Amino acid sequence: MMRIITGTARGTKLATLEGDMTRPTTERAKEAIFSMIQFDIEGRSVLDLFAGSGQMGLEALSRGAEHATLVDQAKAPIGIITQNAQKTRLADRCRIVCADYAEFLRSRTGSERYDLVFLDPPYGDNLLPGALRLLMEKRLLKPGALLVCESGSETIFGDTATAAKYTVLRTAKYGVSYVTLLTPAEKEADA
Repeated sequence: MMRIITGTARGTKLATLEGDMTRPTTERAKEAIFSMIQFDIEGRSVLDLFAGSGQMGLEALSRGAEHATLVDQAKAPIGIITQNAQKTRLADRCRIVCADYAEFLRSRTGSERYDLVFLDPPYGDNLLPGALRLLMEKRLLKPGALLVCESGSETIFGDTATAAKYTVLRTAKYGVSYVTLLTPAEKEADA
């Protein structure tokens, strides 16, 4: 069972999809992630790019984030995200988008910038390097932005050029998942 851990929607049980279409962040990993970033949520603009059930973006909203954009490419997760946003009474601070991650990021080009980004793509699809590259190319990160990456391996960048654009703040392992906390490298933040 997934639930909102704390904040205005504390204890609200969240709906999830049956089967293996999504792989929700475990309760233990979610608690660890939010303890890492707890002082960097209030008033922030959030992007939950591979949203699944929407639990990460909704947890951030419950803890005081200003607005969250929740993106998933399939209609079934979008229905679950919408249901969970309404159930938590956070729907008025959400934008829910049904789109492929790359299509969504390319369409944003500088129109919106984010303080906090959750990236938890399907592990076997190797989507993380492309997402990290596009976030930087399209200038979608505010200075000092935090990115929370969940992956099945410690290697998340794909190439040294992308790796050079970020500073790794922390890496931890929870079960089969690696959680990597990133921020744009200083030279990128100044660009």
